[in-house]
This record gives sequence, structure tokens and C-alpha cells, in this order.
Amino acid sequence: MRILVAGAGSVGCSIARELISHGHEITLVDNAPDAMRVASVPDADWLLADACDIDSLSQADVDACEVVVAATGDDKVNLVISLLAKTEFGVPRTVARVNNPKNEWMFDDSWGVDVAVSTPRIMTSLVEEAVSVGSMVSIFRFHQSGAHMHEYTLPADAPVIGYLISQMQWPPHTVLAAILRDYRPVNPDEDERFEPGDELIFLTAREGEDQIGLIPQILSTQPALPTGAIYPLNQKPDQPDSEQK
Repeated sequence: MRILVAGAGSVGCSIARELISHGHEITLVDNAPDAMRVASVPDADWLLADACDIDSLSQADVDACEVVVAATGDDKVNLVISLLAKTEFGVPRTVARVNNPKNEWMFDDSWGVDVAVSTPRIMTSLVEEAVSVGSMVSIFRFHQSGAHMHEYTLPADAPVIGYLISQMQWPPHTVLAAILRDYRPVNPDEDERFEPGDELIFLTAREGEDQIGLIPQILSTQPALPTGAIYPLNQKPDQPDSEQK
């Protein structure tokens, strides 16, 4: 795959090296002469030019690229590069770096951005995911569909422990996509039961975002099961909670 990376700083060069190791053809573009450290990514094609200029992008053969990565340290520049790549050259896929989280709302298809990558937001999500138990953590947003990925770690005393996943009713437009248990992914099929410490991965469509906050409430309440229902492994059907040992 042919990919253009705009911005030959530490981020752009790291991206370029990683993509080259996966067999992609890379062109690195930067307008700063001191950024032309060709030896740092010797297998890439280098171009000293302004990636915000249409003629420069033509010189870089952007119309032959399948992906453009706007990886500069300036959000305005990344937006302009993405817009030109998409509208002037019809590049199928654009990826833009978000430097300031306050600007993230602009990085959408109106500016030609297919995927926005916000390092501060990713770091925040990773920290929250590492320390949060019993709270919803936003992991990722799919920019084309607008769907959101969230993670919820079940506390050891969660009332749903032992219940079948199929006995739960999630909010509209939300699905339990996977469970991470003992560092391994588990398919949340109808016969699977909740266990302490399960990391639950939810996908929510754009239409369901306003109800994503219901999930912690659902998982913090013991399900009301009808007569004949399948009870959790640690509870007998004829034994009320107060009598359990």
C-alpha cells in the first residue's frame, strides 16, 4: 500500500518506520530543512515541501496514495492536509493527528478526516482503563460510523456475578462485543456467565450514546428473574438472597 506521511518529526518518522516494516511504501513530506533526516528512515521517499500546498502534494503523487497521514504538530496544518487529500485528490483514507484535545471536534468528515488520533485522549483512556473498576471507560470512537467502544470492569462483589450474559438487557443500540478474562478474549455467547474482574467491551451506536450511562446501573443491580429462569451458579431458585451463605 502506498502511504504519504506529512510531518517528519519524531511521530511521523515513527509511523513511517512501523508502516515500512509492514511492507508499505512510504513518502515523508516536511517543509523544514532540518527535518530532512533521511538516514532516520532510509527506506522512505523524502520530499522537502509544504504539504498544505496543492502543487507539493501533486509532486508527491498523492493521487496514487491509498492513505494520507497528517502527523504534524499543528492541528490546523493537519486539517488542511486532510481536506486537500480528500477533496482535491480523492485519497480513499485520511488519518490525522490531534495535538490539542480541545480541537478534536473539528476532526471529522467535514474536514476530510476519516480517522482522528488523539494521543492525549488515548493516554487518558489507557490510564482510566488500568485503574477504573465499576466505571465506564471510553476507549475508542469509530469515526465513519460514529460508534463508540467502552470498557467496564466488573467488581468482585457485582450482583450479576454468576448470571448468564443472555439474562441481561442492555440499552438500545448497545451490544456486549467481548469479554477480557485472565488476559484472554472470551466470546460473550448465551451460555457464558459473568465472573469477578471481567473486562466487558461494549459497542454503542451513535444513537445510543445518551443511554450508555445505564450500563453501570444495570450491572450494579441483581437481575429480576421470572419463574423458571436460570439462576446464577451460587444461588438456589428457592433461596432468597438474605439466606444465601
